[in-house]
Amino acid sequence: MSHQQRKLLSRPWGKALALSVAASLLLPASAWAKESAAPSGGPQTDLAANARSAVLMDADSGTVVYEKNSHSALPPASITKIMTMLLVMEAIDDDRIKLTDTVSTSEYAASMGGSQIFLEPGEQMTVNDMLKGVAMASGNDASVALAEKLAGSEQEFVKMMNKRAEELGMKDTRFANCNGLPAAGHVSSAHDIAVMSRELLKHPEITKYTGAYQDYLRKDKEKPFWLVNTNKLVRFYPGADGLKTGFTSEAKFCLSATAKRDNLRMIVVVMGEPNTKTRNAEVSKLLDYAFAQYSNVQIYKTGDTIGTLKIEKGESAEMPIVAKHSYSVLVRKGVGGKEIRHEVALQDKVMAPVTAGQQVGKLIVYRGNEVLAEFPIEAPQHIDRAGYWTLLKRSTGKLFLGGK
Repeated sequence: MSHQQRKLLSRPWGKALALSVAASLLLPASAWAKESAAPSGGPQTDLAANARSAVLMDADSGTVVYEKNSHSALPPASITKIMTMLLVMEAIDDDRIKLTDTVSTSEYAASMGGSQIFLEPGEQMTVNDMLKGVAMASGNDASVALAEKLAGSEQEFVKMMNKRAEELGMKDTRFANCNGLPAAGHVSSAHDIAVMSRELLKHPEITKYTGAYQDYLRKDKEKPFWLVNTNKLVRFYPGADGLKTGFTSEAKFCLSATAKRDNLRMIVVVMGEPNTKTRNAEVSKLLDYAFAQYSNVQIYKTGDTIGTLKIEKGESAEMPIVAKHSYSVLVRKGVGGKEIRHEVALQDKVMAPVTAGQQVGKLIVYRGNEVLAEFPIEAPQHIDRAGYWTLLKRSTGKLFLGGK
């Protein structure tokens, strides 16, 4: 999905289409909406007693069901690499790089300390293998090598990171590097990390990397390198398939974890845990709570037609709006009897050119009169402005058809 245009709509909304689904249904979910208020009846005990801050969020709707000091700006350590992976995945989606492209290791990238895959200056790997090194081994060297591939230098890449954080509304975050090594002013919050984790999960193929427990780099070379995922939950917690661990002496033990069961995907972020055992235990407890207490209701599944958008002066006069992801909302188990309904509001007309990812409407989900979530509806493809002859033929055709 393109991320070039994320501004609010300035044109009037089109006529809303309202439909209803039963709140008691348990259906697949993998959609994304604005963060909304948590369903009633949240946890009565501190599920992350030892964490400095924590968040439990539904990956689909963005609903927060538990939080503790969630906006405290803290050193994020290697959880920083979630943004690095996000920018790489977006670049792949935009055809700026490919997984098969070669990445060369600079002297600077090879000089990174801490967690690494021990890249040598001048060593080359594919984007695919570098992503493995970042996602599984938390390679600081691989992170810098990818940053330099995308932006020319880590410094320029960090500018991209901060711009993307601003676009996502991450107000507690400021990046100073691409790997999370200690640096003055390099901070984020549990809430912001959950937000960028949710954005990364819009690229479901990322879990192929973050969810693998072990793999190899340089497999066919003289010195193969065995990768073991730093996130042990992907092996020991049912349904866990990501996302990123972090540790420095200042940040302590951090983790952004995600797991999926019965088509419900949750994100947990904990920061400042005293050790890995406590960190993993508290993350597991938060996930257990979520899967025991909540389910979701699907509004649209991937591939469903949402509506048709009229394009003014475009190469195509209309654009079918198809769900790239499924859309769903989080509901508390056992809460029934109240109908969930939704409205689709598309702009009446959009002037060409239209950019893929441009917001062209919104989906609003209600229970009664309460807004549960709002989802932006984005153009699935790019449509250029029509040429003179196309517009002339279209106008002539309308003339002969009596304006129809």
